[in-house]
Amino acid sequence: MKKLLALVLALAMMLAATAALADGIKVGIVNNPPSESGYREANVKDFEAVFSAENGYEAKTFYSLKNDEQLSAARQFITDGVDYLLISAAETTGWDAVLADAKEQGVTVFLFDRMIDCDPELFAAAVVSNMADEGNTAVNWLLSLALPEYKVIHIQGAMGSDAQLGRTGALDAQFAAGTMIKVAQQTATWDEAEAKKIVEAVINAGDEFNVIYAENDGMARGAVAALDEAGITHGVNGKVVVMGFDCNKWALRELLAGNWNYDGQCSPFQAAVIDSMIKVLEQGGTIEGLNEKKQIISVEKGFDAREITEDDIAAYGLGE
Repeated sequence: MKKLLALVLALAMMLAATAALADGIKVGIVNNPPSESGYREANVKDFEAVFSAENGYEAKTFYSLKNDEQLSAARQFITDGVDYLLISAAETTGWDAVLADAKEQGVTVFLFDRMIDCDPELFAAAVVSNMADEGNTAVNWLLSLALPEYKVIHIQGAMGSDAQLGRTGALDAQFAAGTMIKVAQQTATWDEAEAKKIVEAVINAGDEFNVIYAENDGMARGAVAALDEAGITHGVNGKVVVMGFDCNKWALRELLAGNWNYDGQCSPFQAAVIDSMIKVLEQGGTIEGLNEKKQIISVEKGFDAREITEDDIAAYGLGE
């Protein structure tokens, strides 16, 4: 009798899961806008492709670089009765109340791309890059050049975001230790034009520098535009070392041409991993393979202009 009951319960769970898939699993996606960067454009397209009606989902999306707007959208998705809430937060803080409400309402939360500073019990899993490791990898590469001195223009991303905090941390440690000199440190909020203005201001002030550490590719391109207009050489055998992050194909081609020196990889492809975990939960299973922080970490690397190949660009580059 017990075996029969167990079989009936298992069949009921499978039928319920099948029905949910047929009706469309309701998902609310809170993300940064595709206009933020080439990375984000690839990230948004990835989520739109995976969480589609064809794949059994009824998805609602909201895009903003402002944390308060993201919070409002998340609250609305919870009110709308989504089954799952997927979040790439503009800032790491301020999410506790919303995530607690989601948990109380039976909405399962997944984080992607960026962590949130909250109790891990408030989300099911996080599919993210190790932003601090990205920063450490980049700074260790810079130290490996053994330059006589390091005078750095540091162009930051959106302040308070997981990407900014991680990529800034390793460089701040060098400034604090005195191994590198901070010529300028300012946010361009991922914007190419703002990055160009920051470098132009340093050039016009007559301050010396030999490294540009830009926290995404777009800002690195803006910085290089300012160098070109001022007739300052850069890249392999140039006066200024240029560093970016995200590995857009166009940026990796700048490395291959010797115009830039380094690009740190940041994978935008988290949707399929979250989809697989949702399918497990819908079948009544348990998510496995998480670390102690309930994370699945994307495997990433950094690229050196002296070593990069066309095959690397084809394999790892984003976009066209």
